[in-house]
Amino acid sequence: MAMTILYPVGQHLYVNLTNRCPCACTFCIRQNGDGAYGSDSLWLEHAPDFSEIRAAFEKWDLADFTELVFCGYGEPTEALELLLMTAVYAKSLPGCPPIRLNTNGLSDLIHGKPTANLLKDVIDTVSISLNASTEAEYMAVTRPKWDNAFSAMQKFASDCKQYVPKVMFTVVDVIPKAEIDAAQAVADTLGIPLRVRKYDS
Repeated sequence: MAMTILYPVGQHLYVNLTNRCPCACTFCIRQNGDGAYGSDSLWLEHAPDFSEIRAAFEKWDLADFTELVFCGYGEPTEALELLLMTAVYAKSLPGCPPIRLNTNGLSDLIHGKPTANLLKDVIDTVSISLNASTEAEYMAVTRPKWDNAFSAMQKFASDCKQYVPKVMFTVVDVIPKAEIDAAQAVADTLGIPLRVRKYDS
């Protein structure tokens, strides 16, 4: 176990706040090893507190990066309060780049209330894992804790459009082209761009 809170991926600096996640996606990168993109282990010894996060930030110059990304070995919104504190703190630092949240979009279910409004003026981009085009396929691939996860994820995405400058859906390129096309149709219906991202094994 380690305490890798920040790790670089190209010109992006990633923030690893939690290992908790309400899903068990069939393609989850956590199945492939302890780290990602050459990082040290992203399995955390314990849930970091804000003082540990500040100490981690002191080791990096944010001006060296083009984006700060909340994305680690867990769902970032599982630690929503800490995420918001960290984002506000990062924005106070010299050279802080735009901030992106990579999420499964289930924050409202995790916290039992609408949460997109909390991202206003804090997060610049929200990237939401759509993963599939139908509820049945989504449940089979994502394996979330809640039966209504597919609709809750879409509601969160729609809400984010009111509060965050840039919102996008993503799917991983391991699914068939027909499924990607169907996911595009879902994204188009909600007026949210879709990005097809490469699966990193």
